Amino acid sequence: MTPGNTPKSLLSTRLQSIDALRGLIILLMLLDHVRETFFLHQQVADPMDVSNTEPALFFSRSLAHLCAPMFIFLSGLSAFLYAEKHQSKTAVASFLCKRGLFLVALEFTLVNFAWTFQAPPSVIYLQVIWAIGLSMLALSVLIWLPRTLLVILGLLIIGGHNLLDQLSFARESALHIPWAILHDRGWIELSESLRLRTSYPVLPWIGVIALGYAAGPWFSLATPAAQRRNYLLLSGLLAVGLFALLRLFNGYGEQPWQAQDSSLLTLMSIFNITKYPPSLQFLALTLGLGLLLLRGLERIQNHAWIRPLSAFGGAPMFFYLLHLYVLKLLYLAAVATWGLNKGDFFGFDQVAAVWLCAALLAVALYPATRWFAALKARRRDITWLKYF
Repeated sequence: MTPGNTPKSLLSTRLQSIDALRGLIILLMLLDHVRETFFLHQQVADPMDVSNTEPALFFSRSLAHLCAPMFIFLSGLSAFLYAEKHQSKTAVASFLCKRGLFLVALEFTLVNFAWTFQAPPSVIYLQVIWAIGLSMLALSVLIWLPRTLLVILGLLIIGGHNLLDQLSFARESALHIPWAILHDRGWIELSESLRLRTSYPVLPWIGVIALGYAAGPWFSLATPAAQRRNYLLLSGLLAVGLFALLRLFNGYGEQPWQAQDSSLLTLMSIFNITKYPPSLQFLALTLGLGLLLLRGLERIQNHAWIRPLSAFGGAPMFFYLLHLYVLKLLYLAAVATWGLNKGDFFGFDQVAAVWLCAALLAVALYPATRWFAALKARRRDITWLKYF
């Protein structure tokens, strides 16, 4: 059975869980970006300072750890599904190149402007859209590898990149810029008036997108749903188990946790893991939980609340740009109305207000996102829509 004559219900059943998970991640991202907009007076480090971070803020931030790993994993998975539809690796490589370059350009322009409202900018923050774009460019080459070799390479990158943590290069070195892009989060001085901040070193994310592409056959038309769910369950449990084992013994790739004055603070210390760049333990936990969530969403696809999640997940780039500009305008309006009430920032008094604001924004932005997702699904003849 080919994609062209596959019943629509089978395709929608197979793919709705992916959109639903992407939609759930988008809502967690929205929560974190509301925090970054209206709670910057209590900035968090990476990893966080357990002794000085209130539990509500710690766990709100920790929920967002799922976002980047699963966004990038699902990007690799979606690339495989695109290959299954077009049945040509050349077409997939071309699409990945164009999509990757588009995302890199978007990070330098519309995304960075949404964060800074500076034109021309003095600082460009190279964040998750940049990382996805470069990972897609890398994947356009890696898809030519045999699947087994792709899995091995992805696991080696994810498991081995922490061995490079102590490696760095001085700014005058020819390797400073490529290493800052690949692994060493830092600054790239382009001129006296423009700096780049490599917030998302890309090397470990290349490993993640490679594993996402390699997991694509689980969602192939030839793979029964029950078998796919077993794969997701087993791989998810193995990844979470690896995190638990490494964390229990304060193992490789992460700062050690320590017993604290209370059970809650000790729990926070255990889950206080490093995102920039993502440690092995960070990726083991987040990818493992993400795979288990994906399996769970497959089992409850007929529930009414899955459809709104799928709408958010069906237009991820549209929502990403929309919510960034809405948040920036809301912040400027709040400053104009009430002034800077938290030192150099305007901010909420409690984390609960961050959650309330995120919930209200999700409701307010849902109709526009649903409309655009429906437009994408209806007008597949409009090429540029698939980039959003």
